[in-house]
Amino acid sequence: MTHRGTVHIVDDDPSIQRSLRRLLESVGLNSECYSSAQDFIERRNADAPGCLLLDVRMPGLSGLELQDHLRSEACMLPIIFVTGCGDVPMTARAMKAGAIDFLQKPFNEQELLEAIERALTRNCQMRQEQAERRKVQMRLRLLTPREQEVLERVVAGKTNKEIAAEFGITEKTIKVHRARVMEKMQADSLAQLVVLAQVAGVSSPNGLPV
Repeated sequence: MTHRGTVHIVDDDPSIQRSLRRLLESVGLNSECYSSAQDFIERRNADAPGCLLLDVRMPGLSGLELQDHLRSEACMLPIIFVTGCGDVPMTARAMKAGAIDFLQKPFNEQELLEAIERALTRNCQMRQEQAERRKVQMRLRLLTPREQEVLERVVAGKTNKEIAAEFGITEKTIKVHRARVMEKMQADSLAQLVVLAQVAGVSSPNGLPV
């Protein structure tokens, strides 16, 4: 495995922390340990890449409550639950909320390492997607209000003639706006423009995503 961030271990049992840290060090992974959910909330670096190994039952906030808290903050750290007290409803809740895996203690080391690999891969993908979305949104902000209106209608499938009729201007003017949109969005084709609009979260004129 290559280093792609920090594995955050949140568990109130020091022996579990030590065991997990030794395992991660043996495969070249960085780790940080936290004795409670609150400890993690207070000390974590929200912008750093990695994943989370999380116990369920701990003093204060439970692991599931921490998962809910992180989701409310749009935290991108994928979560792997490692617990000695899981049951089917608990597992279902965690997985439905986006957990990578739900492993029982004592855990199989290879299964855990494979889950961590999936989590780090997902985190890397999510961060790349976020960076791409921000880049496209910066291009979007270069558009004038009229160009944004034209973009919304173009990606919704309207022709230049239809857009011109809606705005009460000439089709030639719409073509000029459309060319400027393509240039500012750095799109080489209509298909690429549609993809970029989807990445940026552009809505169609009726308010629905394109």
